[in-house]
Amino acid sequence: MTDKSSRPEHVREVVARLRRLIEEHRLDGVVLTGPSAVAWATGGMNTAIDRALPVDMVWVAISRDTQVLVTTEVEYPRIVADSQPENCGFSVVPVPWYDPGAFPAACSKHLEVAPSKIGSDGHPSFGVDLSDELIIARLALTDFAKGELRALGRDTTRALEVALQYWRPGTTDRQVQAEMVRQLELTGAEAVVALVAGDERVASLRHPVALGRPAFDRVMAVVVSRRGGLNVAATRFVAAGKAPADLESRFRALRDVEAAVLHACAPGGSYGRATLRLVEAYREIGYPESWREHWQGGPIGYGTREFELAPGWEESAFWTTQVAPGHALAWNPSLAGGAKVEDTFLVTEDGLECVTAPLDWPTEKVEGLAGDRAAVLVLSDKESRP
Repeated sequence: MTDKSSRPEHVREVVARLRRLIEEHRLDGVVLTGPSAVAWATGGMNTAIDRALPVDMVWVAISRDTQVLVTTEVEYPRIVADSQPENCGFSVVPVPWYDPGAFPAACSKHLEVAPSKIGSDGHPSFGVDLSDELIIARLALTDFAKGELRALGRDTTRALEVALQYWRPGTTDRQVQAEMVRQLELTGAEAVVALVAGDERVASLRHPVALGRPAFDRVMAVVVSRRGGLNVAATRFVAAGKAPADLESRFRALRDVEAAVLHACAPGGSYGRATLRLVEAYREIGYPESWREHWQGGPIGYGTREFELAPGWEESAFWTTQVAPGHALAWNPSLAGGAKVEDTFLVTEDGLECVTAPLDWPTEKVEGLAGDRAAVLVLSDKESRP
């Protein structure tokens, strides 16, 4: 992970963006309550106690001249000791855990603003829903967040590679998944999406979950990992003896789809246009309807995917949102029969940077994409013997 001494600069930049939103929407304050939004605003200060809660145990309240964290009296000493929020300009307000109205009341009190004049990430206690605007505001990662994303990308890649290199024909999908999750947890990350399966389940299902079944021919591992509120996504395949011809041919086709949509994500292009280019690319490889078979991914960062788009969604606030340096992308084109490509990229002024690039893994050149891309790991005949 990066040096946390750069967190205050990250917070200053995010608070400045929030204050611009306050001015643009003629509000008196903004309150963030969801884990993704809170992690963005604080630089990942709060490690979740319950990873499934939709509302964070820390809320961020910002006005034109005030920035406050509100948390329970239970979590207050941990937040203050572990994260030193005062270094980032936050005062911290503790409230009783047993009072359901304490959080919004404290936000309103300390901002000195009526709830009706506060924007939020969709919490019903406040007057204006800024959910879409807040997502757009956080797409361009700060330097601090880009460093955190790169480090998480390396750790995620290593976890995937170690887990799949551990596999031998007959190993169960749950054994591989357990090793992948273990490797992530050792780095302080968590797997918010983990899909591991083999053989006919990979060939017949888009999202096969581990069932404890042994795999003998091939294994797919898919992961979205999270740390400090940031997410990265990647997918890898391993095969016994020799990669099946059908798998190799599908991978070659999917690389063309991936290259097309990534090229459409050059700075200044729109996410709506990138979505249409992806659909065109499926048509060009001879699978015109395959984009309909599952969601194709898109921007990633403080959300596992920051928003969804599909052809016909031109009314979405995100359709015309422009790609810009600092955005993170994770497209995941796939084809029926068991092939999928997925990595996480940072958009830079000079092109795309793959933060989940292979570390100790076979690679291949892909026309139209800079850098080597992950190939299928093929076990030798000796390794493939049970």
